[in-house]
Amino acid sequence: MEEVRLGTIGSGVIVHSVLDNVRNAEGISLEAVYSRTEGKAKSLAETYGAKKIYTDINAMLSDERVNTIYIATPNLLHYEQAKLALMAGKNVICEKPMVTRSVHAEELRDIARSKGLFLFEAAPTMFLPNFKLLREKLGLIGRVRLVMSNYSQYSSRYDAVLRGERPNIFNPEFAGGCLMDINFYNVLLNTALFGRPESAKYYPNIYPGLADTSGVFVMKYEGFVSTNAGAKDTWGINHFTIEGEKGFIHVDESNGLKSVRVVTKTSDETFNLQPVNDRWHYEVEEIARIMLSDDHEASRKLLDKVLANISVIETARIEAGIIFPGDEQDNRH
Repeated sequence: MEEVRLGTIGSGVIVHSVLDNVRNAEGISLEAVYSRTEGKAKSLAETYGAKKIYTDINAMLSDERVNTIYIATPNLLHYEQAKLALMAGKNVICEKPMVTRSVHAEELRDIARSKGLFLFEAAPTMFLPNFKLLREKLGLIGRVRLVMSNYSQYSSRYDAVLRGERPNIFNPEFAGGCLMDINFYNVLLNTALFGRPESAKYYPNIYPGLADTSGVFVMKYEGFVSTNAGAKDTWGINHFTIEGEKGFIHVDESNGLKSVRVVTKTSDETFNLQPVNDRWHYEVEEIARIMLSDDHEASRKLLDKVLANISVIETARIEAGIIFPGDEQDNRH
């Protein structure tokens, strides 16, 4: 591929974080912006220099200049929009969670492969240089016995919940909740490093009439257990710690992997291969590199990990009683 030319769907905070990095990266550019509201589309396009705006999604998907669709809408819209884009012959970069159901993830994967298209979940974790470093350093601490993580960040929209409102981020009708938002990063880091667990169980705090506002996700692997706390109704320290028989690794922030401290009986070293303090910088750079070099093998490996993570979260979520529209259609549950 000679150039990645984006068409965007969605205009939230993360869209700006991604596009801030797109305009500074080589080989990738913003071509078009879609929004149902012309004013929002025009504002985003003017800010980031998009050549076109659309209020008809099918019109943007028919634009031959646009070869990649970036999706950043509420979670429950991801599947239909990603499928629409893939069927139109566009590569897709979709904000996490890419979808909420395994059957949908598998369908999108199959469409992308049959058409020779790229399909990415835009969660920075696996694109970060410190993720690769973390994976390389795991052997230094011996057999893993415990994993503990926490990502608690009080949400201003939780105040709206307390006022009796139903913001999308906590609304099961839009596949909201803490697990699908920030605890997602803790679970993803486990599945990316260790694969599928033998079992997983989620213990949520569910606000009446809404989805989970906080909770603990427990994953049982052969030889060790991983406990992962996440909250949008409290404050806390964001970390990811792996304890082994010969030492431990402490990661500053499970979503950004700001630094990796490796401690053994004979050494204590802290590493950081990310001089730019912006996780989306690395996400944009790596996705662009993969697409520009037509590295479909790297894309497939990443997608396999994404599908494993979706499956683990889906099963535990439904067993915990957090039901999204369409879940009842899957007879496996």
